[in-house]
Amino acid sequence: MASVKTMMTIKATAMKAIGGPSSSFLFNLRPAHIPRAQAQIIRAFSALLSPPSKAIVYDQHGNPDSVTRVVEIPPVEMKANDVCVKMLAAPINPSDINRIEGVYPVRPPVPAVGGYEGVGEVHSVGSAVKDLSPGDLVIPSPPSFGTWQTYIVQDQNVWHKINKDSPMEYAATITVNPLTALRMLEDFTTLNSGDSIVQNGATSIVGQCVIQIAKFRGIHSINILRDRPGSDEAREMLKKLGADEVFTESQLEVKNVKGLLTNIPEPSLGFNCVGGNSASLVLKFLRQGGTMVTYGGMSKKPVTVSTSSFIFKDLSLRGFWLQKWMTSEKAKDCRNMIDYLLCLAREGKLKYEMELVPFDKFHTALDKALGKLGSQPKQVLKF
Repeated sequence: MASVKTMMTIKATAMKAIGGPSSSFLFNLRPAHIPRAQAQIIRAFSALLSPPSKAIVYDQHGNPDSVTRVVEIPPVEMKANDVCVKMLAAPINPSDINRIEGVYPVRPPVPAVGGYEGVGEVHSVGSAVKDLSPGDLVIPSPPSFGTWQTYIVQDQNVWHKINKDSPMEYAATITVNPLTALRMLEDFTTLNSGDSIVQNGATSIVGQCVIQIAKFRGIHSINILRDRPGSDEAREMLKKLGADEVFTESQLEVKNVKGLLTNIPEPSLGFNCVGGNSASLVLKFLRQGGTMVTYGGMSKKPVTVSTSSFIFKDLSLRGFWLQKWMTSEKAKDCRNMIDYLLCLAREGKLKYEMELVPFDKFHTALDKALGKLGSQPKQVLKF
């Protein structure tokens, strides 16, 4: 709630605005004794307001470089169930860029504030809010549009209170990529300790999370990288995270890719976020009756499957989209899963590279996220 000093300032401002009697007199009057216009002004000024905010907005879809801008947002009146959160950090995800470009399947109407996930600290709460207090660390769960701003006012049901010891950058990024990794490992087949999975796009944050969660559960991982400068360093990085096998695509240009495996069973589950030839390599590793789950298409090339793979190996192809999953009944346990993942992060069992960038350096962070400056870690705005 607003402090006494704040409320006195509001009252004084109200008196000045209406040019009426002193606050000690007017604020002791019963409503019936106050002219309607003056009563409306008093109610407006006595309402709890959020601080003014800065936000990154876009008025139309297009190139993120040209359509995004920073604007000032005036204070917002808070309702009884509202919570005002001071944002601490929010990432720039590929899906955020796609929403700005207008090519993502689900996007907010323009004009819109960018961003979809993040972490903040409760600044103030409405009179009916009981479970959150100023100073609590919270994330929007499920994620909601408009996290690239300094203050957000939303109903209390939007916010999930998390452990205050959670690292800020992990709390800001836990919902989209790590949760995707967890759900894909659990939703498509039963994996037991000693089993294995195969994936391409292994250096992505989802890929890194798959490796670490699998390792924690005793599941082996076979990982496929693109041939590019720095692949040796990427291989070592993935090995340190717990990867069992790491291959470049060119290393897999052999007839029997499974002959490259040492003491690892054929995987029953594969993950594809690239498409094209890379997806075909994932399929080659799968055992009889295996399943490949596609959750991205970075190469923008289609997934092609040989007829023999369907007939003689009885392979299954599935798709996964986190946003759709979050709208299902399964999403009820979403917050427990996030708490589990944040626990892994606090214990050092879940790691991935990020770069915290000051909010006023947004366009530099955007250039890095767009790949204009070469390969870069995930960009996370720090407010």
